[in-house]
Amino acid sequence: MFLKAVFPGKYIQGEKALDQLPHWVNLMGKNGLILASRTVREKILTKYSHDLSGNSICIEPFQGECCENELSRLSHIINCKQVGVLVGMGGGKTIDTAKIAADRAQIPVIIVPTIASTDAPCSGCAVIYSEKGIFDSVYYQKMNPQVVLVDTTIIAEAPVRFLISGMGDALATWFEARSCDRAKSANECGGYSTMAGLNLARLCYDTLLMYGASAKIAGEQHIVTPALNRIIEANILLSGIGFESSGLAAAHSIHNGLTALEETHASYHGEKVAFGVLTGLQLTDASPLESEAVFSFCEAIGLPTTLADIGLRNIDRNRLMMAAEKACAPAEGIHHEAGIITPEKVLNAMIVADAMGKARKCITS
Repeated sequence: MFLKAVFPGKYIQGEKALDQLPHWVNLMGKNGLILASRTVREKILTKYSHDLSGNSICIEPFQGECCENELSRLSHIINCKQVGVLVGMGGGKTIDTAKIAADRAQIPVIIVPTIASTDAPCSGCAVIYSEKGIFDSVYYQKMNPQVVLVDTTIIAEAPVRFLISGMGDALATWFEARSCDRAKSANECGGYSTMAGLNLARLCYDTLLMYGASAKIAGEQHIVTPALNRIIEANILLSGIGFESSGLAAAHSIHNGLTALEETHASYHGEKVAFGVLTGLQLTDASPLESEAVFSFCEAIGLPTTLADIGLRNIDRNRLMMAAEKACAPAEGIHHEAGIITPEKVLNAMIVADAMGKARKCITS
């Protein structure tokens, strides 16, 4: 394999950046269509309706799940309306649906995240779920998004839980990148990590630890500060490039396994990933100092540190094994870790991470 790295075509971040959307749609093609979540339609696009209608940009409601039925519905609309540019505007599942649909239709896609909850906006891969929200597969696009437009004013107005979840997703980036590099495992674009990929992944982690708590406070006040700007960039750009160009490992596989348990569906992607990070540290025999640092970070910003925090209070060991087994499916990135990973090892690591989280809560309460 060769060294490989991938990047979005253009990344624009700043206050009132959404004002530039008509420009980028017109630059990329004709007949723009925005796939918009309900919140986007009700709270954001109403402020821009005149600008959009004057630029021949239509709006299509997202139906709520990135699944094959929704993708087929959207593909039919793209064909019937002869859409030339697709815009994905909303959270992670809206964005992933737009990326896949645009790739299948072979048209440009512009991504406008309205929350900083995942690193999906910049990546050239997307997750497909069942209609019930259970992880199904990863879909790889031919190219990364042509434009990623990040309006920090909009993101600051969102509930702070989304920002915290994004930090949970970004928290995995460095640890999974490091695992892939140590084991000489492939990254998400089919090669080995470049120095750029690894160093951006490390910068992502360092930024989270340095500015995460301050950014949370800014998010709670719904104001844009330098710390919030840095964390938005870490959650979206640094994590997006870092995970894709350096690889996935235990944390995201454990997330995928946890989706098999319906009780976790109320938890956000990044919240389950954060518990996956804590589990992965136990699975890979991380140093106590490193484990302490990650637990402390999660506690400081309000990320899950126990199974109860993701809806699995008093879960039966046999049911938890279902998640461990799904996490160890043959195609999962957990096998990028060094050594042989088994469901039994993953189950034990989840139980230990949970016990450590509980013990720490007892000490601080």
